[in-house]
Amino acid sequence: MIPRLDDEFYMQLAIQLAERVVGQTSINPPVGCVIVREGRVVGMGSHLMRGKGHAEVHALQMAGEDARDATAYVTLEPCSHYGHTSPCCSRLIEAGIKRVVVACADPNPLVAGRGLQALREHDIEVVVGVMQREAASLITMFSKFMLTKLPYVTMKTAATLDGKIATHTGHSQWITNEDVRERVHALRHRHQAIMVGIETVLQDNPLLTTRLSVPALNPIRIIVDSKLRLPLEARLVEDDTAPTWVLTTTQANEHAARELEERGVRIIRVNDGPLVDLSLAMKLCAEEEIGSILLEGGGTLNGSMLKAGLIDRILLMLAPKIVGHREAPSVFTFEGAESMGDALRLEHLQVEMVGDNIIIGGSPLNRKLRKLCDSQEVDTACSLV
Repeated sequence: MIPRLDDEFYMQLAIQLAERVVGQTSINPPVGCVIVREGRVVGMGSHLMRGKGHAEVHALQMAGEDARDATAYVTLEPCSHYGHTSPCCSRLIEAGIKRVVVACADPNPLVAGRGLQALREHDIEVVVGVMQREAASLITMFSKFMLTKLPYVTMKTAATLDGKIATHTGHSQWITNEDVRERVHALRHRHQAIMVGIETVLQDNPLLTTRLSVPALNPIRIIVDSKLRLPLEARLVEDDTAPTWVLTTTQANEHAARELEERGVRIIRVNDGPLVDLSLAMKLCAEEEIGSILLEGGGTLNGSMLKAGLIDRILLMLAPKIVGHREAPSVFTFEGAESMGDALRLEHLQVEMVGDNIIIGGSPLNRKLRKLCDSQEVDTACSLV
């Protein structure tokens, strides 16, 4: 069906509703819905929490009887299967909705298109693709997880102009300005987990919680620690604000593991070792329904994750400082390219000035994921992955 002139106007409102709940729906995607009847908004809703009513349900509850013969604007294809809640398609049909405008189809290849088909089978007019790119960008993490069964990994790092994340003495607080650091806490709120290596814990003793001017959610704290060197007096062990998981190997010390477990730390033995297999670790995280991870590692962990092709987006926060010294740690430590032609390139670049700091964002070219997106005909949903 052909979209109408006012469809973008109302879809923009639905997208704004979805934007406001990014980070609070667990592994589920953020979704917004607006119901309009005779030129008047009669219902609005967002998916607020996994296991609770979806956006369409909240909007229909607000609209009541006014939902009959109305148009529903939804940022993501209404679900057609039973999960933690009943199908939204059935709710829309039962409410007497006459027309449904959808921004983007469900990227899950097992369910994509079935919701749209169910609506059409009940003679409901369906329009797909209104503000598709804007809506798809809100569910990038969900799309990656659905297509690959791996978490979406955002690597965030603060660095000087010469690419250093600390001085040669290990001093790193603070590289960036206060406004950029506030952005970091917002990123933590939007991811299910935050991951660092044991060296970062030993050097900085971080808390790894979300500290904003308004209340926010704390991600699960994941530590990559092959030899289980995590001290019992570390702040993220003593603090119970958020769960702490440790990814280690079967070679890790049993006594150390028991002591940490007694303090509430979850020990996950990924492989035989001697080092944690990061690819397998990401699969295990996905099995635990971790769909997004904010990587705040040091150069070694960043380099290992990048080399393994496990990073989906890089956010480099640059401060106008130069510290020098050959032993000062860098953003990435790994066997690099031998020529500039072999250097890893980023796509979908974004550059932003925040005071005197610069934030550069980009995605390492992932040809394997791109091929998968194309094969499932959901390239738009994956365009920012």
